[in-house]
Amino acid sequence: MPALESPSLDATFSAPDFRLPATDGATFERDSLRRDKGLLVAFLCNHCPYVKAIVGRFVADANEALRMGVGVAAVMSNDTQAYPQDSFEKMGGFAKEHAFPFPYLYDATQETARAFDAVCTPDFFLFDNNLALVYRGRLDSAGAQKNPHAANIKRDLLEAARALAEGRAVATLGAQISSIGCSIKWRKD
Repeated sequence: MPALESPSLDATFSAPDFRLPATDGATFERDSLRRDKGLLVAFLCNHCPYVKAIVGRFVADANEALRMGVGVAAVMSNDTQAYPQDSFEKMGGFAKEHAFPFPYLYDATQETARAFDAVCTPDFFLFDNNLALVYRGRLDSAGAQKNPHAANIKRDLLEAARALAEGRAVATLGAQISSIGCSIKWRKD
């Protein structure tokens, strides 16, 4: 299946409300995840090669965002009947394997993904402390490269989070580069 790009959203988009179970047994709501500087929501899954290629870098950047006062959560919305490797149980193993410092949430109804207009994994949404969208784009310029640690990698999402935390302007949404990944696996019911 070909890779998809996340579409642009305009500056009037705000973080949809949600309440989802996490792999640690807790249930989280949007407002309980938001911190003083904002909220970062990432749509991930366990099996996508694009996610596997960036997960270590995303966890490192998420740790930085958390230290800067930005809340972070990951959401898995795939159809687990058709893709059992993304089951809730396997999500817990994936989160532990990669030492997620944030909750890994299960969107069983896929309502949260639809409300966000998420289309691929990974798909990143960064909101300010008023829950207005300030960034929707790629993690970084390395993408799924085999050697993502080159000195010239542009860390788009982290730089947007840093600008947000420091009260600086984030690049306009139209100037942001889309994330590329596997399509969300929608249920057929």
